[in-house]
Amino acid sequence: MNGIAALQPYVIGPLLVWAAVLKLTGRRMRAQAGRTALARLVGAARAVPALRLTGLLELAVAAALLLPPVSPADGVAAAVLSAGFLAYLTYARLAAPASSCGCLGAHARPVNVRGFARAGLLLAMSVAAIWARPHPIDAPLAVLGLAEAAALVALSPELDRAWLVPLRRLLVRLRRPLTVPTPGEVPLEVSLRLLYRSPAYCSASARITSDVRDAWEEDGLRFVVYTAGARTAVFALPLAGDDPSEVRVALTDEPAMA
Repeated sequence: MNGIAALQPYVIGPLLVWAAVLKLTGRRMRAQAGRTALARLVGAARAVPALRLTGLLELAVAAALLLPPVSPADGVAAAVLSAGFLAYLTYARLAAPASSCGCLGAHARPVNVRGFARAGLLLAMSVAAIWARPHPIDAPLAVLGLAEAAALVALSPELDRAWLVPLRRLLVRLRRPLTVPTPGEVPLEVSLRLLYRSPAYCSASARITSDVRDAWEEDGLRFVVYTAGARTAVFALPLAGDDPSEVRVALTDEPAMA
């Protein structure tokens, strides 16, 4: 437990430094301060000064966490700041549900469950940091720290452009959802939708008295078999096309299957 507590300042501190630098130097963030929930809380005219003050507080708490000596007061300060974040998010959700929080970057997304989860995780880590004492950071602790940092990033909608959007683009490239499938990959349901729109099916539908009896692929075509009264209706559909007029039907005298 001592090692886990000693790890928390090294995870919380860099996040607070990052948030503080964005608030103090980010022009876009200051330009959008009037559209955040902070403007509703303190007034639009005081939104930018309040943003800067919050950045200075974050920077001070980060310095207390990262610089020696280690003290329980550092964790208490981080816990109070995190509790303040959680209270601010609650206010933003209730008083300005369409506004962003302005916590970690300039974006227009309203406060959602990810923001609350991030603030809750940050509060739990800050409480753990109260018991931090000097302790070597070994490999297992380093892995835990990376996992905590990754969780904070994943719970930050402001950072989606940095990792989530590229990940989605990569998945699109790998899955290629718009690629024309090979004939063997065309689902039967797709062929049936084409069949039901075809003149061939309309001309024979009054005689059809069963569901699909059989279906198979051959030479780029899908053959679908129905019972048509005392006869059998065999439809031939192109697997690679989507023109209903290309569907063909043949009525055979093969006895219908029970």
